[in-house]
Amino acid sequence: METQTPALSSQIDQLRIEALSAIAEASDALALKEARVRYLGKTGSVSLLSEGMRTLSKEERPVMGKLLNDLRTTVTAALDEKESVLTIQADAAALASIDTSLPGTAPGAGSLHPLTLLVDRAVQIFRRLGFAIADGPDIESEWHCFDALNTPADHPARNEQDTFYLPDGRLLRTHTSSIQIRTMVANPPPIRIIAPGAAYRRDEVDATHLAQFTQMEGLYVAPSVSLADLKGTIEFFFRELFGAGTEIRFRPHFFPFTEPSYEIDLRTEALGGKWMELAGCGMVDPAVFEEVNKKRGDNAYDPEKVSGFAFGFGLDRLAMNLTGVSDIRMLTENDLRFLSRFTA
Repeated sequence: METQTPALSSQIDQLRIEALSAIAEASDALALKEARVRYLGKTGSVSLLSEGMRTLSKEERPVMGKLLNDLRTTVTAALDEKESVLTIQADAAALASIDTSLPGTAPGAGSLHPLTLLVDRAVQIFRRLGFAIADGPDIESEWHCFDALNTPADHPARNEQDTFYLPDGRLLRTHTSSIQIRTMVANPPPIRIIAPGAAYRRDEVDATHLAQFTQMEGLYVAPSVSLADLKGTIEFFFRELFGAGTEIRFRPHFFPFTEPSYEIDLRTEALGGKWMELAGCGMVDPAVFEEVNKKRGDNAYDPEKVSGFAFGFGLDRLAMNLTGVSDIRMLTENDLRFLSRFTA
């Protein structure tokens, strides 16, 4: 039988010379890619030559298989080396037009968001008063958000037009008061916590309202906690935040979960010298303690033995007043022109 080895071997040698020459002549990435497809592609020259292995005898196949593998390895290495050379040349050409003696552009210095700065400042002040930070889920049950807080089923806040309800009956918390309930259920008194976090209400978004806003609430429960303790805590916080000259007044109000309840108004130079309503507070209603006791299965929060106060305010509104922002939406739009004002 006539052997085909010499003929195939000659074709392999010729193809090696041709491929290496084409690779060497490739002047850019596109030409190199064409050479790669021409020789190593599925229908490339090396692949077509490999199909000739079918006609070889068993003795010839190992010999020719090794020659073809050597060819493929040689062409692949040449392609990779040429690609590296072309990349270096392209980089050098790109840098050739750059004047490295020119001064560089300094990177912009970032900063914390004004709302984050306010949260950090508020936390620092309350920590000095012995308050710890508590947290809870944004998706809540009606019991934690309303029932435990003495808010009846016919209260407007429980209307689907005012609150974001989920199909399973849960809801996005309308205030971080739900964290106060979770803390009392999980821990016996005394407790002294602040609960910063997101709250959600179906408000129409405008210059003073957001559907999602940041709230901070506080709760202190222990034997003999009085209204004087509440007043002293609130006055200390706002004077530390706005300055020693801040005037603070408490106006009687109604909240379902506190009794008595008060709105807190402030007047200071930072607020333009006008009275502004910025927070709400009050003594924890005994009905709240009774609901917590039912959930706990004990009488740890006996209204005859412990008392407490709670307060809450929107941090977005405070941030507006502290920074002079006229539209609350500016705090959420992430406009760098606005945020750059707060870069240290």
